[in-house]
Amino acid sequence: MEPRASKTVDFEGKRATIIGLAREGTALARFLAQRGAIVTVSDLKGPGELADNVESIRLCVPSSVVRFVLGGHPLEILDNADVLFLSPGVPLEAPIVAEARRRGVSISSETNLFTELCPAPIIGITGSSGKTTTVSLVGQMLKASGFRTWVGGNIGQPLIGHLEEIEPTGKVVVELSSFQLEIMEWSPSIAAILNITPNHLDRHPSMEAYTEAKINILRFQQPRDVAVLGYDNPITKTIIKSQIANRKSRILSFSSKEEVEQGAFLRDGELIVRLGDMEQPVCSVDEIKLLGRHNLSNVLAACAIAAVAGASQQAMANVTTTFEGVEHRLEPVREIGGVRYYNDSIATTPERTVAALRSFDQPIVLLAGGRDKHLPWDEMARLTLQKARYLIVFGEAAPIIEEAIQVASGEWPVRRHLGVLVHRCQTLDEAVEIAAKEAEPGDVVLLSPGGTSFDAFGDFAERGERFRELVNAL
Repeated sequence: MEPRASKTVDFEGKRATIIGLAREGTALARFLAQRGAIVTVSDLKGPGELADNVESIRLCVPSSVVRFVLGGHPLEILDNADVLFLSPGVPLEAPIVAEARRRGVSISSETNLFTELCPAPIIGITGSSGKTTTVSLVGQMLKASGFRTWVGGNIGQPLIGHLEEIEPTGKVVVELSSFQLEIMEWSPSIAAILNITPNHLDRHPSMEAYTEAKINILRFQQPRDVAVLGYDNPITKTIIKSQIANRKSRILSFSSKEEVEQGAFLRDGELIVRLGDMEQPVCSVDEIKLLGRHNLSNVLAACAIAAVAGASQQAMANVTTTFEGVEHRLEPVREIGGVRYYNDSIATTPERTVAALRSFDQPIVLLAGGRDKHLPWDEMARLTLQKARYLIVFGEAAPIIEEAIQVASGEWPVRRHLGVLVHRCQTLDEAVEIAAKEAEPGDVVLLSPGGTSFDAFGDFAERGERFRELVNAL
């Protein structure tokens, strides 16, 4: 990975309109205003909900250079705009975006701007599941190898605010969601797609559109660049064949089921990395701390990505054998009276709940719910019948999950399904209270919702933090 040519952009007097005042929009508004741009920020939420975000901007820049239009997106915010920056949650079909295109206003994002200005090589990682764990592993492996490393994007803080700290000799590891990739006009020198399975179909019009957004991470790669793709996932395996046929870039892959030509795989219980003619063992599977088969795939992916980015074998081994996970991802919270509580609030799809259920051999009291993403619940329902002793459903998705359980068990309408007792409640607070009463010594109480948090919380992290608070108060 060679340092990138440094680039500067003159923002003085430029008129920028930002749609969305969450993390990215707030960081971008500060960045642009501090460099002389005239900024308008708009959000559907009102001033009361966004008071902290507004204050954080006003503390950093003069109030005269940032205008806030909150509670809607009136078309007048496009008047004289040079560029419209979209936050990841803004649909491309939104009326304000359509009007911007009609007027010929340039459309961009914080991610696009950061990748344009970043002087260091960028490693971009996407996938339907496992992104955050893999990004965290890669970041730690590169840091342990002696590189100054920045980790961000869809994880943690937006990196645009750290741009002046980033050196050409450093490494930047970015988690990219399908929303961020929709309007990407550049590909990272190392780009990884871990897997593609149904997700965000409440936002993307079809599975095909969602897949195309993910593939966009590879679209602008050159032959000298590297694509890292999951070999065990049917869609990414097809992309491997397409990339090879088109000779778009160098291909690495990873698999927990068979040896791959280049990348990371398992052999006789050991994790192996193969690059070119060199092959090196990293560690044994038994030494990996992370729970679950899905996390084994994440570790393999991280080793393939980190190795091609320059990480040492020793650094990969040290991180792989000590890394115990990140917040809200099968995170151990507490053991009370022989009952272990785990926070997997990041499980915002039924597929992620399936992976969590497969990570435990103990009887499970499962807390599932939130807001439905228009994804199938049938596999999650079948596995719940096999693995859980008690299911507590909450939030908007509660009746949908209960119906899936009833269909999977072939019983209608009952509250006990093949030995699994199902209880419906409204809130996470109620769900934890019920779980604490019903759990027995030896059980695992698992928050793995399968739905988003937006029916009750700002994001999955806020939901996970509330779960921890409730459990620690028991």
